[in-house]
Amino acid sequence: VQLQASGGGLVQAGGFLRLSCVASGRTFSRYAMGWFRQAPGKEREFVAAIMWSGAFTNYADSVKGRFTISRDNAKNTGYLQMNSLKPEDTAVYYCAAGQRFRSDDQYDYWGQGTLVTVSS
Repeated sequence: VQLQASGGGLVQAGGFLRLSCVASGRTFSRYAMGWFRQAPGKEREFVAAIMWSGAFTNYADSVKGRFTISRDNAKNTGYLQMNSLKPEDTAVYYCAAGQRFRSDDQYDYWGQGTLVTVSS
């Protein structure tokens, strides 16, 4: 699976962005999908995950209630809606796909990342 993340940009605190992750190469609907982020000088961390069917989702505590992960298997696309953004959300965001629905970084496939910058 090849993944292409997009939608990052510069936004003021309190604003919103929607990230997209377009998959190609294999049947996207067979895979769970996750979003991760890596801030400057920090390790990559889990943000959200969604089961292949969309039936189950999981979120990091730091984004619960503000971010929503979703997917449209007909379009081979996953999304991360980010609301009420904070400066500490600034990071490169990566989408990932894998056989298992999980919150660690042991996904099989990774996109290239998209930069989100939140100004105060």
